[in-house]
This record gives sequence, C-alpha cells and structure tokens, in this order.
Amino acid sequence: MATAAGRSATDAPSNTDLEADIRQLKADIEELTRQLAKTRDDSYGAARRAATEGVEQLRAQGEAAFESVRGSAQDLEAQLIASVREKPVTSLAIAAGIGFLFALLSRR
Repeated sequence: MATAAGRSATDAPSNTDLEADIRQLKADIEELTRQLAKTRDDSYGAARRAATEGVEQLRAQGEAAFESVRGSAQDLEAQLIASVREKPVTSLAIAAGIGFLFALLSRR
C-alpha cells in the first residue's frame, strides 16, 4: 500500500499522488476480494468433504448394525426351531398360553 510517510506536514499531496494512492487502494481491495472468495470456496469445499465423509461413515455404521441385528435374529430363529423340534408339546402349550394372554389383554 502506498503511504504518505515521505511527505512533511507542510507538503500538500498533489493530484497525482492522490490518484496513485486511490489506484493502490483499489488494487488492494481487489486482492482482498480475491483472497476472501478463495477462502470461502476452500471452506465450502472442506465442509462439503467433511459432510460427505460423515454420511459415508454413518451409512457404514448403520449397515454394520443392521447386519448385527440380522445375525442375532437368525440365531434366535435357529434356537427357536431347535427348541420346537426337541419339545413340540411344550412349545405348543407355551404358544397357546401366550395366545390366551394376548386374547385377555386385547379384550380390555
């Protein structure tokens, strides 16, 4: 930036000096504007990348949780089938009892 440091207090700046200072100020403002635009674009890109990475990470965690629940449900199903095959009469009695309790609760 241009300054008037070389002038004494009694010297009045000439029109040429003022015009040069104004041109320098305009150039400085344009440079600041370019730097701000670049910073804005860089910040937007970084935020977008972080959001995309976060979404991907959450999706992967959701899929892992779903697979874990699915595996647990399959294990429970296998245990239930084995139990019914081992003791069919007991399983039928338990199912009838649970059905009876649901019927009583649904009446109220």
